[in-house]
Amino acid sequence: MAREQGGTGAAAPSAGGGATRRPYNLLGAVPLLRDPGSSESLTTVLVAFGANVLIAVAKSAAAAITGSASLVAEAAHSWADAGNEVFLLIANRRSRRPADAAHPFGHGREAYVWSLFAALGLFVAGAAVSVTHGIQELIHPEPASHFTVGYVVLAVSFVLEGISFLQSARQASSEAESVQRDLIEHVLATSDPTLRAVFAEDSAALIGLVIAAAGLAAHQVTGSVVPDAAGSILVGLLLAVVAVVLINRNRTFLVGQEADPRVRQAAIEALLNTPEVARVTYLRLEVVGPRMVFVTGDVDLTGDDTESHVAIRLRALEAKISASPAVAGAVLSLSAPDEPAITA
Repeated sequence: MAREQGGTGAAAPSAGGGATRRPYNLLGAVPLLRDPGSSESLTTVLVAFGANVLIAVAKSAAAAITGSASLVAEAAHSWADAGNEVFLLIANRRSRRPADAAHPFGHGREAYVWSLFAALGLFVAGAAVSVTHGIQELIHPEPASHFTVGYVVLAVSFVLEGISFLQSARQASSEAESVQRDLIEHVLATSDPTLRAVFAEDSAALIGLVIAAAGLAAHQVTGSVVPDAAGSILVGLLLAVVAVVLINRNRTFLVGQEADPRVRQAAIEALLNTPEVARVTYLRLEVVGPRMVFVTGDVDLTGDDTESHVAIRLRALEAKISASPAVAGAVLSLSAPDEPAITA
């Protein structure tokens, strides 16, 4: 039964030929398919952007005053993060554009393109600059001064980064609970690249601030630039690891990835609980954007209708599935009699 990707909101046929009603949201209760959640992701990115701009300015001033290599690395890190938030804002905006004739699945995957740019920016502008400056400081050491200024800026930066981190952690924790994942597992697995990027960058920033403070303190105590330069290099290596993880996750979603098995299982249960469906023999939920999936499946309908009536019932079921705001579309086919059923 060949047809175009079914229904991004097509209405189910009306039994009485009257006014068409909005289809029942069949997958509305499935975890992570309840709501695209774009507004909270936007808030998370805006909080991170505001914090990083303030922190970057403060760190740059402190780096100029103290001459600390670790503070230079931290300033580069924060400017890179602030620039990356711009990419994430673009990702959040462009990925929410509706489907059109040229993009029948919507524009959700644009989020991974722009988030990939952000991860590359973190690697180049953050990691490479920090490591390079640390090495240069080892080769051409310059003593630091005005250590109190550095400590104050690092402490204020820690508070601001903590506020941003708590926002991203709150969003991630709520979503993780809905699919029974732990926090870190969810951050790595989520289809929302902006949430993952902000959480990872804020985590790295908090760790980097501790490293920078330790390097600055060791420089003050020993009078040697080596600990300070080593702190700059360590911050750079930390950022490189985070950037590589983010790049790889965005690559995975761009190539194409199926939804989490727990989400798929919940979707199967929802289908089997509908009176129209007797069996489900195949179901694929492919991620096509942040919290957006395209559904493909084979089902056995109840009863023994004629082919034309079955086609109408299948399309009505597709409409029920597509009623979820997180479903880009659905295509269902009839199961063969000998195909084994998928159990809930």
